[in-house]
Amino acid sequence: MKPILMKWSQKRWLTCLLLVLAALGIGFISLCFTVTSRRWEMMHTYFRRPLLVLLNLLPPVLLTFFFWFLTNRAVVAYGLTGLLVFVLTAANFFKLTFRDDPLMFGDLFLAQEAGNMLGRYSLFINKPMAASLILFLLGGVFLFFFARGRLPKCWPRFALAGAVLILCLPISGLYTSNNICNNKTQNFDIINRWSSTQVYTSKGFLYPFLHSTVSAFDKAPENYNKTETEAVLAQLSSADIPEDKKVNVLGIMLEAYNDFSKYDQIAFSQDVYAEYHALEKESIRGNLITSIFAGGTVTTERSFVTGLSDLSSFRRLTNSYAWYFAEQDYTVTGSHPCYQWFYNRLNIDPNLGFQGYLFYEDHYAALADGGIARDNIFLPELARLYDAHRAQSDNPYFSFSVTYQGHGPYSTDSNQWEEEYVRPGTYTQETENILNNYFGSVKSTGQELLSFVDHFRDLEDPIVLVVFGDHNPWLGDGNSVYTELGIDLDTAQMPGFLNYYGTRYLIWANDSAKKVLGNDFVGEGPDISPNFLMNELFELCGWQGDAYMQYTDQVREQLPVIQTGGRCITRDGELLQSTDDTYNETLAQFKQVEYYRRTNFLYQDVQKGRESP
Repeated sequence: MKPILMKWSQKRWLTCLLLVLAALGIGFISLCFTVTSRRWEMMHTYFRRPLLVLLNLLPPVLLTFFFWFLTNRAVVAYGLTGLLVFVLTAANFFKLTFRDDPLMFGDLFLAQEAGNMLGRYSLFINKPMAASLILFLLGGVFLFFFARGRLPKCWPRFALAGAVLILCLPISGLYTSNNICNNKTQNFDIINRWSSTQVYTSKGFLYPFLHSTVSAFDKAPENYNKTETEAVLAQLSSADIPEDKKVNVLGIMLEAYNDFSKYDQIAFSQDVYAEYHALEKESIRGNLITSIFAGGTVTTERSFVTGLSDLSSFRRLTNSYAWYFAEQDYTVTGSHPCYQWFYNRLNIDPNLGFQGYLFYEDHYAALADGGIARDNIFLPELARLYDAHRAQSDNPYFSFSVTYQGHGPYSTDSNQWEEEYVRPGTYTQETENILNNYFGSVKSTGQELLSFVDHFRDLEDPIVLVVFGDHNPWLGDGNSVYTELGIDLDTAQMPGFLNYYGTRYLIWANDSAKKVLGNDFVGEGPDISPNFLMNELFELCGWQGDAYMQYTDQVREQLPVIQTGGRCITRDGELLQSTDDTYNETLAQFKQVEYYRRTNFLYQDVQKGRESP
């Protein structure tokens, strides 16, 4: 190197400048591999949002200077930063490629799962990766020769490194803020906002990865003591389902389905609930008090499967009743006619114990000519899948499926069912269209559901069905239809609370199951929250369940409704805005036991059995 270039390369300001540019290059390359398709379209959406770009490029800059202050070597700082960022970026890229699931901070603690994943897939290097690697190496060579500035003493360098760490404290608020994540970095330009994976990648990689630290740790409840909680459960022994009491269980959650015939202010022009009410008369039926309204399907879904009121991210194996059924030698499966990325069911359902799950992409698209299967396709297919199982296996069967028909919003412009379900001219045209489209779906679902039940009615196989709605429907922006109808949605008082959160459930059994279980399965059931619905099923079947279920049976005797966040309805029908001395201890202990169930997986033997060849 010529003396003048040598002199310039040792200037600290030039080294700082080159390090900033190099770090920005690392961040830019990471952004390029955030998605596996439509890469440049997505890049354009990023650069239309300066804050989003800043949040993705700032971490490599800070990290590079931290390493430079520590090592006093620009090329080493660049290499260490690039290695760390590119390893994470590559892990995210391959995870997206193989599983359509982004890398989240909590995944770093799942070494065993990562090893299992690597064993199933073949990693590869494509041309963009090779080009990026070459650019990175060339950048290192350039810095080796032209960024040779040094800081003369150790202590000033360590102080500067400490200053970078201190600076990260206030900056971390940008990465942990839900307001920034949900509102100020919103990027729906080319994605489906209902896909958690697409929402993640719409924000780059480094930024959403760092933001995922917010959900990486399941916070323990106040005064949590693992030993004491284990002792509570140790008093109860998990019980097997007796062989002569094993019946087949099919659960179906109906999208946005509720019984609106209870509202006198709705002027129906026909009985849209005739089939559903006929089915209720031969079932155990009751009110399901959810924690959601007009959205958030997965909350009710996963509360039913797990028995939890407060849910986690389910990024790891989590105890559930699906695992319990698997332990009892049941075939555990399910279906959803919509996309597998919806609520990330593709990756989360196996963590909840499902051996297999069918989606739009691998099953239902072909049945619906490329569309989303409505109930006239979906429910008959569920019956066919059961018949196919029984034709090839003697194992009892547990399935839990989620419909899509009924998903809002409903058209405000026209009646797409071409039939009047409410009296014409009673409401504004927009409200009339919304109600006709909703009740058209409701009537169709009821008809298909009754046909579905009839399929199992006379079978020798003992069959129990659990059917429930996930939440109330969307009925106009700002709940405009509810307002026009005069339906009370004031959740501070019991009537409005039940209107807002209440749906319906029924538990039906065919004659074979009634005979096996010694129960007629007819009558009024209690008002319960989704996390206790499986308890109700087990009680009707005469099963004890695992230790957690036995414990929660005791809890629901006092608090049959426990919402996400802790609002409760007592056994006396009192709505508790906050707990009083009578129930404080019960709820506090439940939260501790619930946390233990979320964080201590107990079905390792079942999981290992599935992984065995």
